[in-house]
Amino acid sequence: MSGADISRRALTGMGGAMLLMPRLAFAASSPPIVSAPAGRFQGRRSSDGVSAFRGIRYGRADRFMAPRPVSRPDELVICDVFGPVAPQSGTIYGAQSEDCLLLNIWTSDARPAARKPVMLYIHGGAYSGGSVTDPLNDGQALAARGDAVVVTVNHRLNAFGYLYLARFDPRFADSGNAGQLDLVLALRWVRDNIAAFGGDPARVMVFGQSGGGAKIATMMGMPAAQGLFHRAATMSGQQVTASGPLNATARTRAFLARLGVREQDLSPLLTMPRESLVQALDATDPILGGGIYFGPVLDMKWLTRHPFWPDANPQSNAIPMLLGNTHDETRAFIGLDSPKLRDLTWGNLAERIAPELRIDVLPEWVVAEYRAHFPAWSPLDIFYGATTAGRSWRSQLIEAERRAEARAPTWVYQVDFTSRSDPRRGAFHTMDIPLVFGTLPAPGSQTGTAADARAASKAMQDSFIAFARAGDPNHRMIPHWPTYDLSRRATMVFDTRATLADDPRRWERELFARIPYIQPGT
Repeated sequence: MSGADISRRALTGMGGAMLLMPRLAFAASSPPIVSAPAGRFQGRRSSDGVSAFRGIRYGRADRFMAPRPVSRPDELVICDVFGPVAPQSGTIYGAQSEDCLLLNIWTSDARPAARKPVMLYIHGGAYSGGSVTDPLNDGQALAARGDAVVVTVNHRLNAFGYLYLARFDPRFADSGNAGQLDLVLALRWVRDNIAAFGGDPARVMVFGQSGGGAKIATMMGMPAAQGLFHRAATMSGQQVTASGPLNATARTRAFLARLGVREQDLSPLLTMPRESLVQALDATDPILGGGIYFGPVLDMKWLTRHPFWPDANPQSNAIPMLLGNTHDETRAFIGLDSPKLRDLTWGNLAERIAPELRIDVLPEWVVAEYRAHFPAWSPLDIFYGATTAGRSWRSQLIEAERRAEARAPTWVYQVDFTSRSDPRRGAFHTMDIPLVFGTLPAPGSQTGTAADARAASKAMQDSFIAFARAGDPNHRMIPHWPTYDLSRRATMVFDTRATLADDPRRWERELFARIPYIQPGT
């Protein structure tokens, strides 16, 4: 039993008394109560009229196993606190537990007749960290602004969600994609229950930033997820290829060796403390070096082809998709005080830039091309520009091009709104999160709260809300936004005001198109 369940159960004893006073459920001063197929849920209503239901259980899972649904139709569940965070390195998001299959809902109208579009968010942090308990991901402001029900989901991460054990022990046939199966189960819960919260199960939009976007791109190629969502938006997060089973097996061997577990007997994995598995996440990746990469596996059971190779998966080409990136992605990953940038000069730029491009390309050639095209740029400018274009933009561009080839409805955007607290960081990775959620004052936001930030946020929010509502991001506050095709490559640029640009990265797009691309880690 999770800590969240313990706190709720202490309050659940009052459920019988509440049943004797049903009018309280409808009184303006009383907490909102929703009756759904999975149970009765009591949330908390804010002064702006939005009701929040935090920490709703959508499933349970044994370690390394596929999740299973949970239903408590006769129990009143108090949903006023976030549940625990998935186990991971670091504790910045709160208490951790393997019992983390919980979601949160914000709604301004919990009547089934409301039939509002549903916006389900999947957090970033690659496949190894993060949580929707981050204040930047709070759904209150987005639900208050838009005519939508907002849902955020936690799920298993890193080794708990993506350790590929299937080739060693058939008991763990699902372990390599367990985290993805958690998300599929959450979407099934939404399909079956969201109408009770005022949502329309036929208009479910998934959106996610960074790793969250990558998980969405992967789900677009998973038959188990087919029909569970109807629009998709990825914010600086893509997944062109998945991890191959042989590389995934090699990584599993490295992780087991770090734990001292023999691959012939995996039973100790089921009983060792959670903390031991978390500590072993620092095992060295045998393919990439550094920490072990965990991500979805081409296991030929749940994932039977790569998400966007050799083409956009036909399974999801009818789903409208919104693809976006920020202008200066890698300024978030490589800080100005990083040793990688210390004493950066023209003489050492090629050497420093080579490992950060994540592709097999002659770095001296890249530097020479950038110097010729951008003669006013400094070594630092080229470092960030080339790594963003070659490493971060590349996979988004591939996904957009593949969908355009298939004539799949696709819109592309770029965030140029820069950090107001540290302008040197530009429009770095994660800059779009507070703009979309409207969490401008939240800890970690660098947008500021001035009129320009509010205007940029409203424009992005309204595009995402319009997209959730009808599968088209156009609205009256922005120029007409056409779908992405190979003739124009129309891109909406969100800054202090939104503008439309055709093929704004053309030179860099053509430069890196000469080099084959495989998703880093796969």
